[in-house]
Amino acid sequence: MKDSIKTDAGITIAPVYTEPVPMQELPGEFPFTRGVHASMYRDKLWTMRQYAGFSTAEASNERYHYLLQQGVMGLSVAFDLPTQIGYDSDHAMSEGEVGKVGVAIDSLEDMERLFKGIQLEEISTSMTINATGFILLALYIALAKKQGADLKKISGTIQNDILKEYAARGTFIYPPKPSMRLITDIFAYCSREVPKWNTISISGYHIREAGANAVQELAFTLANGKAYLKAALDKGLDINVFARRLSFFFNAHNHLFEEVAKFRAARRMWAHITKEMGATDPKAQMLRFHTQTGGSTLTAQQPHNNIVRVTVQTLAATLGGTQSLHTNGYDEALSLPTEAAARIALRTQQIVGYESGIADTVDPLAGSFYVEALTNEVESRAWELIERIDVMGGAVSAIEQGFMQDEIARSAYRYQQEIENGEKIIVGMNKFAVREDVGTEVFRIDDSIRQVQTERLQALRAKRDNAAVAVLLQRLENAAQTDENLMPIVVEAVEAYCTLGEIADTLRKVWGEYKGV
Repeated sequence: MKDSIKTDAGITIAPVYTEPVPMQELPGEFPFTRGVHASMYRDKLWTMRQYAGFSTAEASNERYHYLLQQGVMGLSVAFDLPTQIGYDSDHAMSEGEVGKVGVAIDSLEDMERLFKGIQLEEISTSMTINATGFILLALYIALAKKQGADLKKISGTIQNDILKEYAARGTFIYPPKPSMRLITDIFAYCSREVPKWNTISISGYHIREAGANAVQELAFTLANGKAYLKAALDKGLDINVFARRLSFFFNAHNHLFEEVAKFRAARRMWAHITKEMGATDPKAQMLRFHTQTGGSTLTAQQPHNNIVRVTVQTLAATLGGTQSLHTNGYDEALSLPTEAAARIALRTQQIVGYESGIADTVDPLAGSFYVEALTNEVESRAWELIERIDVMGGAVSAIEQGFMQDEIARSAYRYQQEIENGEKIIVGMNKFAVREDVGTEVFRIDDSIRQVQTERLQALRAKRDNAAVAVLLQRLENAAQTDENLMPIVVEAVEAYCTLGEIADTLRKVWGEYKGV
């Protein structure tokens, strides 16, 4: 018998938990430990999304229609790197990356192709986009208007979480101050024009993928959330209005109980944070979150083992009360998922949702001596980290000082050491490995995509009203030097077929580029 067992976050697990933990809370009531809705999945299952996007808008549109036929309840869009960092497909920096890890979107024309045959008023769409999130949101709104949709009924989410880009991922463009200004512009604009839109998805997912443990993921995400609350309050926005449309995005890893504890602690902590910052509306105190299964947990060795890993992670997310979920394809350690892998991933959610009984009662692990103790321990350790960040002046200062980055790097190093010395077992990789003679089908992207996008951009620039484009870009440049909300101008710009790169470059001229710590 092992003398000591610890989670990846370093929490010691006792052999037996015997002391009952008082639990007087009910789901749907402050502080929402047990769930943000009283009936949770008994009333409505989580939204089953499958994150997808690659190649051209037409190719991605075909995948979306396939997924909708297979039963997804909402769309989730992946964008290529040039789109994420504000370059058109014909820019020199885009070479080799167009359409590779997501769909290439240069203009409203691409957006029209992406959602062909899909009515935006009838579907909820999540867009994983950050530095250029304001442009993609403007494109989505412009398309909805072209479709004749009622903007008051449009629902969805943009990730729009630039702080975690500085801390963990790296797809930022502008310095922190103007980037935070864009985010609060979106908060204010959407509260008036697109009130059902989730204006930010404050993301622990990428922090975890970069190497953080569960406690760090939780603490850094909530610390970033506090920074967004403060920025919006400093702009004079009403927390009881804008905080209702904030959402979160977490990772689900393999330690089932630690992950469930993390999700339960997250709701409780956010409720207290928002209350302390002035929120009185319960909907402004609720932490609503999307989950994605852990990409970094997947192995290229014996890839079919990943189906089991994803199933465990699906249980963690749903037992933890997620509002929506993406399950990774078993082949994603090798490539973007094939249609077959995406279907198995979706079927995993459907089997858990419809066959396992997981939706029959709310917060089924509540009252477990182990889960309640672990929830309290995760919360306590996360508060300790948040307090350290507060002493530094908050999340922005902590990032500028490199604190989060250093903590994540140290955690990633420890985790990899444990794998390499065999202390942490990864089935099929450092234990139970076999010789594999049969290869796995790999999804490949056609390298000609950039040429297709370049030709389309040339045609677009030849036929649009370039005088109107020049006027709008100058208006945007002027407004960026004031406190004017930029969203109305950006919507006008994309409606005139200004490209994503042109809009991003206009703001680069004003604000410059951030080089990181």
